[in-house]
Amino acid sequence: MSYYSCKLYCFQISLAYVLILSEVLNMVTAQDGFASSRATYTGSPDCYTNPTEACGYGDYGRTVNGGIVTGVSRLYRNGSGCGACYQVRCRLPDLCHEYGTSVVVTDYGEGDRTDFILSEEAFKNLANPNMAYKLMSYGVIDVEYKRISCGYPNSNIMIKIHENSYYPDYLALIILYNAGMYDITGVEIWHEDYKYWVCMRRAYGAVWDLANPQRSNLMLRVQVNGANGIKYIQPKTVIPSDWKPGAAYDSEVQLN
Repeated sequence: MSYYSCKLYCFQISLAYVLILSEVLNMVTAQDGFASSRATYTGSPDCYTNPTEACGYGDYGRTVNGGIVTGVSRLYRNGSGCGACYQVRCRLPDLCHEYGTSVVVTDYGEGDRTDFILSEEAFKNLANPNMAYKLMSYGVIDVEYKRISCGYPNSNIMIKIHENSYYPDYLALIILYNAGMYDITGVEIWHEDYKYWVCMRRAYGAVWDLANPQRSNLMLRVQVNGANGIKYIQPKTVIPSDWKPGAAYDSEVQLN
């Protein structure tokens, strides 16, 4: 991919993100930032989720946030919604408490006009004490939600080599523990020989890939988009030339 093709590709990604974000924001109510929707939970007969885990997180997608995670439909946004955090609260005051629960998007899922396919633990977290199983009997419930900042106080952003990578010909990455309210909209690798940034392709979900990466230490930068627009963050560490599938590297940086 040429330098100018790379920049055009990244611009197209950013433009698509802005258009999708505008559509999502139009759904938000003006009163307190919450939008109305519906939710169900994994295992309910009223929903189905992607068995291949559409974000590509693997074990991280089952364990992050104590397993209080969700699949989403419209909020998936072709994968840019992976890793986003939401406050979700149900609208059954006799069964549910006021705050609700905070979830991390780790998958794509669809249901009966639902935006959220919650893990069973996340669904139970909506309920008042001793009301979880009664709430689960509903299957699908009305909820309110809003985007909130993700918080990983004891973790920097991690760069993981996806297990589907094949050294040295095919490199796929996942960015983990992305804090704040930022969507990852691009990942680039510095090409030392030609002195420019090479755009990685969003393979699917949160997985970014590149064929035939240079056989040297790899310096990355990550493009993120939030309320204040687009910016780049650059890990202080590099991916070593002898990288291996499944390895994870501490970026030594984090978003606020």
